Amino acid sequence: METKTYNELTLENYPHTLRTSKYCPKQLFYKGTLPTADKIGIAMVGTRRPSANAEELCRRLVFSLKGTNAIVVSGLAQGIDSYCHRTALDAGIPTIAVLAQGLDAKIEGERSILARRILEAGGALISEYEGDTPAYKGNFIARNRIISGFSQSTLVVQSRKKGGALLTAQFCLDDGKLLLACPGNFDSELYSGTNALLDNGRAKPVFIPESLRSVAGIPLIEGANIEDLNACGVELSSGAQKVFKRFNGFRKTFSELQQEFDFKAPELLAILTELEISGLVSSKDNFQFYFNGA
Repeated sequence: METKTYNELTLENYPHTLRTSKYCPKQLFYKGTLPTADKIGIAMVGTRRPSANAEELCRRLVFSLKGTNAIVVSGLAQGIDSYCHRTALDAGIPTIAVLAQGLDAKIEGERSILARRILEAGGALISEYEGDTPAYKGNFIARNRIISGFSQSTLVVQSRKKGGALLTAQFCLDDGKLLLACPGNFDSELYSGTNALLDNGRAKPVFIPESLRSVAGIPLIEGANIEDLNACGVELSSGAQKVFKRFNGFRKTFSELQQEFDFKAPELLAILTELEISGLVSSKDNFQFYFNGA
């Protein structure tokens, strides 16, 4: 009897984002190490034939996720997918590749090397297809719903007006999740898809690659904390603790903070001053406030 080289993932062990998706698959198989429950999946997808500067763009986007619990999810395709997987490996960020073929089917070319690196680094290969099932055309559409399902949010890096990345974007929206897109040259066909998502208000823009973490709502996991301050004899007011705990690791404008809380402007300014003195918040212009190294 032939021995399987992969494992089956039971429904109760699906991550919450996938288990609650309207597109939740009935079965899943995997190789490698599955992410722990505290990991935050972010799907990063795009065209197989990207621009000349796309690899650098992906590098900057992915590196913005360092110091968080993010895990990069993509489809192991050439182009944007591979750039994001590869950069995640270079940055020491876990990554998952969702395949449109069985896990025993041969992976061609450089993608085979990348798949092996993902496994060696403690990541995983995921598929809903058994054995050596080939990558039929329809499998790619089905694969995209799982990429979105594993993720809290989806970023379309580069896409033409038609393509698999836009299907992943639609799955993301259908599940009520956050959709992000990188804007680009309005004359470039390579950005026609992402620009359209932004123009019709379906996606939230990532104007600066290094701001991806903040825009996606993925907090830092390191840095100063209230407990350390208490140990040093510094006690924050209840208002300061409330604001810090809510936005630790994020960047917010004063107006965004006002919308979130019912503090009057002078009270909120006093809280921010208290947090700045404590080293938990910084601001260069008193407009944008960076919480704990955001």
